[in-house]
Amino acid sequence: MSKSFADLGLSESTLHALRDVGYESPSPIQEQAIPPLLEGRDVIGQAQTGTGKTAAFGLPIVEYVDPEEREVQALVLTPTRELCIQVTQALRTYGEHSGIDVVAVFGGAPIRTQQAQLRAGGHVVVGTVGRVLDLISRHSLVLHDTRFVVLDEADEMLDLGFLEDVERILSMTPSGRQTALFSATMPPPIRKLADAYLYEPTTIKVKAATLTIDTVAQFQLPADIREKPDKLVEVLKAEAPDQAIVFVRTKIRCDQLFRTLRDRGMNVRALHGDMSQGSRDGVMLAFKGGRVPILVATDVAARGLDISTVTHVVNYDVPTSPDTYVHRIGRTGRVGRSGRAITFVEPRQKRELEAIERHIGTSIDAWQEGVVGAPVPVLERPRRHSKPQISRNGEEPYVKLMVGGGKAAGLRVADIVGALTSAAGLDGEAVRDVMVLDRFSFVSVPAAEADRVIGALDGHSVRGRSLKLEKVG
Repeated sequence: MSKSFADLGLSESTLHALRDVGYESPSPIQEQAIPPLLEGRDVIGQAQTGTGKTAAFGLPIVEYVDPEEREVQALVLTPTRELCIQVTQALRTYGEHSGIDVVAVFGGAPIRTQQAQLRAGGHVVVGTVGRVLDLISRHSLVLHDTRFVVLDEADEMLDLGFLEDVERILSMTPSGRQTALFSATMPPPIRKLADAYLYEPTTIKVKAATLTIDTVAQFQLPADIREKPDKLVEVLKAEAPDQAIVFVRTKIRCDQLFRTLRDRGMNVRALHGDMSQGSRDGVMLAFKGGRVPILVATDVAARGLDISTVTHVVNYDVPTSPDTYVHRIGRTGRVGRSGRAITFVEPRQKRELEAIERHIGTSIDAWQEGVVGAPVPVLERPRRHSKPQISRNGEEPYVKLMVGGGKAAGLRVADIVGALTSAAGLDGEAVRDVMVLDRFSFVSVPAAEADRVIGALDGHSVRGRSLKLEKVG
């Protein structure tokens, strides 16, 4: 018999907050993680996005914190600002009737505002790793009394290179703290971190309810490395996805494949960790809004993409672990819809595929081209090549734009170029003469694209600042 939230030992004020948001019964990760956390035990939770893990650690935090004490009593570390904001909103909801103050600290927003919020209170701090360290170094965030620490999406912190910084932060918290670590996958460095910083943890492993094999048709496609780009184009044209995520292992491969598909006339965007935050936000919004049918992404960047309209997942590179495979194909077949997952397998990757088949308990059929569907949607604008088109006089006309914001607002050349390529869809080589001054910046773009660029970027957020562009002269 399934339990209710009241059966887990939560207080009436927390149950009241849960009723307000319509939560009726706990998910498996909540049912298994909340009791040991309420007992003060350390917990390792292996669960992916969509399983309800935020409430699994968030509800015990709300129960644990004493609103009468001004110190920072709980810290939640997140790998990205998107997750930081999402967790903060959830904790504020859970603690609405408890008088608990939750402060979010993340990069890309004014640090002085966050310092002021910390001075005013802050029982719980949710933060990205870099900004937390920055605030500690400025003595604005003191963790001497922090008795509860959560590492959320630890494997993403590993992929982003944050583990050393995470250890530095943990070393500044009391040795008697209670620690919870949540991660979709458990690679060796995460296990080592858990062994070093968690005390006799309760381990919970939950598969996402959305990941049921019967809602995702899985296929494999043998391919030599040289023929993979052409095979991918063939697959996308044959499958005609409404929306597809093409997963690759590296950021370099992500950029290369994006350019290949774009130069074949496909409406495609790239998403990886080296892009500026503004660029990533623009791509995420375009994909979530259905304006882009194909997304080439690394695993890290695609975290948090909980989109029910994704019809296809393509593993352009075989995932490094069976858990990652499960995590990837869980991006399709959502909310009762059927999905399709196609994995490219190079000859040297057969063992990795066999490990995946053992893990999911079924063999993966060979992909065969069936009836070719509608063509993959292409860009409405003229097809662009890797170099800007040149008019007959030898030089395509350009115009100069002024951007409101410069060094004083934290803008860099890479941010402006990133916004123009992602949100406005320009080729990188079509962006010229970027100059970032103290309070404003300049950039030259093809004259034929200028009005469209201004419209696309008007109000687009980069480093927490809303962009305004206008023609010069």
